[in-house]
Amino acid sequence: MIERSNYIKPANREKIYRWFLEITKRLTERQMLLILAIVVGALAGVATYLFELLLHLIKSGLVNWFDVDTYHFLYLLYPVIGIVLATLFVRYIVRDNISEGVTRVLYAMSRRGSQIAGHNCWTSMVGGAVTIGFGGSVGPEAPIVLTGAALGSNVAKLAKLNYKNITLLLCCGAGAAVAAIFKAPITGVVFVLEILMLDITSASVIPLLVSSVTATTIALVLRGFDPIIAVTLTESDIFQIKHIPLFIILGALCGGISYYFTTANAKVGKLVSSIKNQYYRWAIAGVTLGILIFVFPPLYGEGYEAFTSLMRGDKFTIFENSLFYQFREIDWVVLIYIIAIIFFKVIAMATTNAAGGVGGTFAPSLFVGAFSGAAVALICNMIGWDVSIATFTLVGMAGVMSGVMKAPLTAIFLIAELSNGYGLFIPLMIVSCIAFAVGRYLDPDSIYTKSLRRRGELLTHDKDKSVLVFLNLDELMETDFVRIKEHFTLGDVMDIIATSRRNIFPVIDNFGRLLGIVQLDDLREDMFKSSKRGNSITRYMIQPPDKILEHEMMQEVLPRFEANRTWMLPVVDKENHYRGFISKSRILDAYREQLVNISQKDD
Repeated sequence: MIERSNYIKPANREKIYRWFLEITKRLTERQMLLILAIVVGALAGVATYLFELLLHLIKSGLVNWFDVDTYHFLYLLYPVIGIVLATLFVRYIVRDNISEGVTRVLYAMSRRGSQIAGHNCWTSMVGGAVTIGFGGSVGPEAPIVLTGAALGSNVAKLAKLNYKNITLLLCCGAGAAVAAIFKAPITGVVFVLEILMLDITSASVIPLLVSSVTATTIALVLRGFDPIIAVTLTESDIFQIKHIPLFIILGALCGGISYYFTTANAKVGKLVSSIKNQYYRWAIAGVTLGILIFVFPPLYGEGYEAFTSLMRGDKFTIFENSLFYQFREIDWVVLIYIIAIIFFKVIAMATTNAAGGVGGTFAPSLFVGAFSGAAVALICNMIGWDVSIATFTLVGMAGVMSGVMKAPLTAIFLIAELSNGYGLFIPLMIVSCIAFAVGRYLDPDSIYTKSLRRRGELLTHDKDKSVLVFLNLDELMETDFVRIKEHFTLGDVMDIIATSRRNIFPVIDNFGRLLGIVQLDDLREDMFKSSKRGNSITRYMIQPPDKILEHEMMQEVLPRFEANRTWMLPVVDKENHYRGFISKSRILDAYREQLVNISQKDD
């Protein structure tokens, strides 16, 4: 798809920049960044409020008038409409990929110099609100994270900052959006440090804190003090030492469920995406999603109301508008219903995203975790072990989120802030750490980084590996080597050597396939003997120690030089057609140059 340019006209951008220079010329770089962090935080806070307002208006207008004790066939229709509208909006208005918001942010950091198109400041909100409001079983966090990151990136571009500071403000926007939507400023900071993998330094943490606190303050002013997931723990919900074995079991269970979450999401997404005809995709995905929501209404939208009611010990709300409403007081039916919702939520989420909806996996991971914790608590209560459903629901949320996102600290602090205290800190740590360990053992990548790592486009805390992400094989490949044909003689090559500045020559056949290489050193003994000039050049040809495939990631290329103890390797395509050579020295020069660009403080 064609990415749209920044929506601010160049002339207006220049006026804004001149005004900005005038009012900031006496400020140091750090002071300016703090001011910009406040601006980004305020914008992210307002954007979050507008997004939630739009989502509430759509959702309340569609379903709030339903009678709770009867099922409604409109659940079969709404998701199809939402997916179609979101797809058309993206295709004909946005004309850019705005799905999988957190992954898009990570991609921008690694491949686009942390620059995000200006339209993302609003298009993700509209696409996400339409998708979720009409029943798409995804979360609002990914669209708002992409919106916040876009605001930070574009503010930095207006200020003409360098890559390092653009990245910092991008992260400020993303963290501020998370802080605003949950009213949890610490979570916003930890989210950036753990998931977006920004370097942890005082120079980066302070702007993050400032932007997150600013966004949270704006959210409190505009929406009041009630968090998006409101729960208050009572004395009966206090952590008890005797429940530690149960939390250990819950942690292992959450780790296994997180693996199911990521695996099923990938497989279902691939299956739906493989349907090339857009109308068939809409039909199949819409029917699948509609049936799931019709049978299990808690799958409608992000599902916050459903697992919030579970946290409060209300098992009956999840049966509203359901075919099973009359069975809501039977414990074993409640348990089966909850377990079914856990497994179908992932299918509904993956179907929504793959069919063209705009949403994320943040809220679904919380949803699945909440229902997993509630299921364990119900089983314990059914067999006579009295445990708090609220406690296990909250802790289960942290467990699955930790395993899915590979972010235990974010999960711990989010639930701690949502529960208005740190009374659950020990069980949160136990479950999150175990779930993270199990999830990482089964799959080392998070749901956000899996595709990026496979393509070699993932930034990490390892600066050496991160710098290599920015290096492009196609740009560093040298193509000025003279090609020689397999039927050439030594005399033919001697004439070529006279005008060539290279000492390596690729030997190709009539179809351009690489047969081997000839080195100047191997010709020296015979090159001045007239009797040898008729020798076939293939007599001097050798096979290169290795071959590099075009478009291969630099993280995989560089170790090959060390393994083969060479400084030059040929580049070929999958059919072995010769493309050029890549040298270790050129990679190292580009690496050092990129390292300077990333680390520099001034433009």
